[in-house]
Amino acid sequence: MKAVSITRIKKEVQHLTQEELAEILLRVGKYKVENKELLTYLLFEEHDEDSFIATIKEEMDDQFELINTTSYHFIKKSVRKILRGVKKHVRYSKKIETEAALTLHFCRKLKQMEPSYRYNTVLTNMFDRQLGLVEKTIAKLHEDLQYDYKLEMDELF
Repeated sequence: MKAVSITRIKKEVQHLTQEELAEILLRVGKYKVENKELLTYLLFEEHDEDSFIATIKEEMDDQFELINTTSYHFIKKSVRKILRGVKKHVRYSKKIETEAALTLHFCRKLKQMEPSYRYNTVLTNMFDRQLGLVEKTIAKLHEDLQYDYKLEMDELF
């Protein structure tokens, strides 16, 4: 079965009743953890972005604590997994401030990690790439926020 376009789905959804729409949402949420996470964000966390960011930062801190530092192979795998989670939560939010805050926190934690990421080319490239993305993201923000985030970013250099 081939999936239809979003515009066609949007037109079809407009004809549904509230009960039918709720039933469809519950069915979609039942099949994938990502769908359930997105629904959780939209229903419970979207109105309080600051607590959402704080929660994700705490999860990130916990994940960085659990990294197996016996070899750079395990470190790279773990850091990639953490970054995938950060990107997923940024996709849920779609807010530039959230993306800047979470990516800056990721870079800060990677810089603080022992052994240093600087001894591994892949981790160094990952750090530099994320800093570049943060820089582009910060440029899209309001001037006051740009100043605050640039101060945080300068600490990473």
